[in-house]
Amino acid sequence: MRIRGFFIQHEIMKIQLATFENLPQIIEIIEEAKIHLASLHIDQWQNGYPNAEQIEKDIKNNESYVVLNADNQMVATAMFTTNKESTYNEIEGDWEISVNKTYGVVHRMAIKKKFLQRGLATAILEEFHKQLKHRNIQSLKIDTHEDNLGMQALLKKLDYKYCGIIHTDYGAKRLAYEKVILI
Repeated sequence: MRIRGFFIQHEIMKIQLATFENLPQIIEIIEEAKIHLASLHIDQWQNGYPNAEQIEKDIKNNESYVVLNADNQMVATAMFTTNKESTYNEIEGDWEISVNKTYGVVHRMAIKKKFLQRGLATAILEEFHKQLKHRNIQSLKIDTHEDNLGMQALLKKLDYKYCGIIHTDYGAKRLAYEKVILI
């Protein structure tokens, strides 16, 4: 993906694929997000996941993205792919678009605390929607912890539909959502 720019509260931001040089800053943002989730009593990312090994794999697979502000300061990170997510094959509920078709997936989205509540998560997801639309892919699937009300509110605002419950590889229950992309 080429570098794409967007505005957040009159500040220019750019999103691009992560490199191994970005790994320490990505881990720093994720660790800060873990602390923030714990402070909200959300038992998400409190078991050692995500970790450096997972992020290295994302970078190697060209699935790790970073968001930089106008000063080239990393302010957010996310994993985005169109590879199948095995944990989405079984759902207590129904996906809008079958998992047999190609779909996008977002995981490990984290934003530096001082950049929260500025519309950055919306801009990141909307960028991924554009990428999918450009590739004629109609679905973006995502899951979140049942106590992560902030993410649930964001997904509702962006017209994601709650589809049911999935279970992670390590057995955790997650709420599954899907956005149908009109192409």
